[in-house]
Amino acid sequence: MNEYNSLPADFTWGVATAAYQIEGAVAEDGRSPSIWDTFSHLPGKIDNADNGDVACDHYHRWREDIGLMKQLGVDAYRFSVAWPRVVPGGDGPVNEKGLAFYDRLVDGLLEAGITPFPTLYHWDLPQTLQDRGGWPARETAEHFAEYAAVVARRLGDRVKDWTTLNEPLCSSWIGHLEGRMAPGLTDITAAVRASYHLHLGHGLATQAVRAAVPGARVGIVNNLSPCEAATEREEDRAAAVRADGHTNRWWLDPIHGRGYPQDMVDLYGVRLPVRAGDLDTIATPLDWLGVNYYFRNVVTDDPTGPPPHAKQVYLPGARRTAMDWEVNADGLENILLRVANEYGARKIYVTENGAAYPDVVRADGSVDDPERVQYLDEHLAACARAARRGAPLAGYFAWSLLDNFEWAYGYDKRFGLVHVDYATQRRTVKSSGHRYADIVRSTRGRGRKAA
Repeated sequence: MNEYNSLPADFTWGVATAAYQIEGAVAEDGRSPSIWDTFSHLPGKIDNADNGDVACDHYHRWREDIGLMKQLGVDAYRFSVAWPRVVPGGDGPVNEKGLAFYDRLVDGLLEAGITPFPTLYHWDLPQTLQDRGGWPARETAEHFAEYAAVVARRLGDRVKDWTTLNEPLCSSWIGHLEGRMAPGLTDITAAVRASYHLHLGHGLATQAVRAAVPGARVGIVNNLSPCEAATEREEDRAAAVRADGHTNRWWLDPIHGRGYPQDMVDLYGVRLPVRAGDLDTIATPLDWLGVNYYFRNVVTDDPTGPPPHAKQVYLPGARRTAMDWEVNADGLENILLRVANEYGARKIYVTENGAAYPDVVRADGSVDDPERVQYLDEHLAACARAARRGAPLAGYFAWSLLDNFEWAYGYDKRFGLVHVDYATQRRTVKSSGHRYADIVRSTRGRGRKAA
């Protein structure tokens, strides 16, 4: 019996990437700098002083990369559109050459029988908008909706599945509070305001896409983690509640019409810049919810640390990836069931899931990555268990199609199903890629619909 029989017959098997991590060509065809261009060129911010100037050169090699997707047999491709490539000034004139790139990409995907799933924002805010206030400023949310409308009008005759934001937690907390991602701030007021305007931008963009594309299916992608206390101490249990608020509830409650969790508003101590009608806009109904899952968050109380005053720890014997993240597939099952049962999600995609390991190219050119194969098998099994228990799971997108620029970690951390030799841009399907292709093929015998 196929262990994936509990997944729906029309289950979508996909792969995912992001523009700044793979495209390169940062100064070609009218693209302007993004906050990640700026941040990655600041001394000491990125491991090995790496940057995304060339990355995987996908801007020029996209046809080859679609060929890899066909080789893997996937149904769908989740990619992001680079705002500074399409609207270089952040608002105002549209760059035809930038839009034309995504035109070609979408056409190429459809010709290959692969459904495009574009994400409108995967962290690469035009630097010109950062200079004018960035996400802590309300105007950025409004400009985001205008940009979303531009892309939707251009691609909407062929694209029906849309993502507004990818992981606003990272944009807000890691980019504005922890300073480890662009724009590199450590300001709780800026972080909270950025989180609010990202949510507002999501709601406005959802409305803009639907106005431009009849029948559009729009979702948002959050990175979620079960948050558990490392001990039974009352202080650690309270820390786990705060960690859950910071990691999960702050991002799920507003988009589901619950407003912002009051315990976290009190903890942050920052007044939200709410205007009449905003919370309804933020809670514009979703067609689907995207879940990115990488690890469980086990915490202890950390009263002197930054909000949420909870320190992540590792339990003895826990397996870890090259990112030092705990491997815990049960956490994915738990998160999927939580968003279904607690938030009433009607349709869920696992929009990212994957692991970094120190891959080695063998003398014969092959790349055997048994740890990633095991990770993939375990997490797909967790998806199947969640589906059996009632989670409305519609698809899974492996992170990532390609090894790529892994943000502050540079090129040292490899997540791809396909190995990239950055010196030559040679692509090699890893054992995990072949395993994923086998799983996809094994489900097709159940009469699933073509993408």
